[in-house]
Amino acid sequence: MKRETKHHHADSVNRVLSYIYLHIDTDLNVAELAEMEGISPHHLHRIFKEETGRNLFETIKSIRLQKSASLLLTNKYATVSEIAQMCGYSSQTSFIKAFKERFHTTPKVWKSGESLLYSEKILEGSSFGNSDRDFSGTIPKIVKSPPIYAAYIRHRGYNISIKNSWNRLVGWSIENTIPENARQIGFHHDNPTITPPDECAYIAAIEVKKGMRLHGSVAYFEIPASLCAVFHIQGKYGDVLHFMRYVYQIWLPESGFEAKTLPPYAIYRKNHFVDESDEFDLEFYLPITVL
Repeated sequence: MKRETKHHHADSVNRVLSYIYLHIDTDLNVAELAEMEGISPHHLHRIFKEETGRNLFETIKSIRLQKSASLLLTNKYATVSEIAQMCGYSSQTSFIKAFKERFHTTPKVWKSGESLLYSEKILEGSSFGNSDRDFSGTIPKIVKSPPIYAAYIRHRGYNISIKNSWNRLVGWSIENTIPENARQIGFHHDNPTITPPDECAYIAAIEVKKGMRLHGSVAYFEIPASLCAVFHIQGKYGDVLHFMRYVYQIWLPESGFEAKTLPPYAIYRKNHFVDESDEFDLEFYLPITVL
């Protein structure tokens, strides 16, 4: 595949993903998504799978269910039917069925505390969950984050293999004389505390000048501006999952905020995926809205 064609495909998939995240509460029609890009539905399915390694329909379903899992915890006074509508489900029955298939429990039981047990099992089965770190009491700053333009490489799985993608990105940045102090960003398309880490979509990214298009095996996107809760944390390999569990299942439900469908991201001051010490120093940006 020619490099120009690959970049064109990456741009199309990024625009479609952005639209999905922003309109996850609506009836997303694949034919309309394809029409937005001036391509056929079949072609959209094909390039989406090539770029992300995931099926388009399954991706939309996963985003809906992750949003619902979060809303069930944060929107304490919303009914299950209202949560279903917020996540784009046309009926409560279809929502409950899909939720049970994914999380092996009902939305009502999830809301009453089952979410903590579910994430505990995820952590126990992950090499990233090998940590006894307690983040209780960690309080964020609430800020309006500006947009960030970045070059990136997609990665499937939230595990030690992410180092391979970071090494490629660092190599690309050296070849193209990207400043050494350019910000490194980890973008979480999935919540690894409720999604098996090996199935998570992760992006390794580095900030570049807006509009930059350099040669190499990278694509480009813009992280949109958003109201964010920003947590500054330090730690070592294995601590991040415990931190994310604290954010989503302990801090967020009591915060008076709701997580947006825009994925969160980490801006690394010290990146444990490229630092030999396996230690990190990062700011975690969680896009939110006031309840």
